[in-house]
Amino acid sequence: MKTKGFIFDLDGVIVDTAKYHFLAWKNLANSLDFDFTETQNEQLKGVSRVESLKKILAWGNKTVSDAKFQELMTLKNTEYLEFIDNMDESEILPDVPKVLDYLIDENQGIALGSASKNARRILEKVHLLPKFQSIVDGNDVSKAKPDPEVFLNAATALNIKPEDCVVFEDSVAGVQAANTANMISIGIGSQDVLYEADYVFKDFTEISTEFLNKIINN
Repeated sequence: MKTKGFIFDLDGVIVDTAKYHFLAWKNLANSLDFDFTETQNEQLKGVSRVESLKKILAWGNKTVSDAKFQELMTLKNTEYLEFIDNMDESEILPDVPKVLDYLIDENQGIALGSASKNARRILEKVHLLPKFQSIVDGNDVSKAKPDPEVFLNAATALNIKPEDCVVFEDSVAGVQAANTANMISIGIGSQDVLYEADYVFKDFTEISTEFLNKIINN
């Protein structure tokens, strides 16, 4: 059997921490006397904390001093981390452990490729950390997706060629990054949004062992 590298994004693929970002931003907006909607939140997917705050302040027609801006960023992150610290295995998205265990049994390479700076902390909380051979997160990269840096670094860490790697992603930018890296891209989410991916599944419950075998031996 061949060895492939399977690289997983974190938010929206393994766990849904997007809801915590949303709650923390919403509370921040409310504290400044305006509201923040889920529709607006969609526009922040894959966007850095600094750029996200700039957008939110613009939506609320607010201007703040540099010092206040830094204070708001810290506030948001502190609240987000409080949410994370209460996470447990129940937060893992359906059938993710099943797929991970199957790949481990088949001696495949498994890495995390995420923009999150809290990736290790989250994986620890949901007890999945030992399943990953290597973790490349926001602390290890300088360029955001759609730049392929995060996935290329993960392939290097696994010591597997990019063209032998497979990426699970829930964002358009992530799928584009995987495609640019010359990896097989598997979208987790909606076909309408992730149509640039090589394959799209609603979630991991739709991914069969037959499909994984086909990918491994292809």
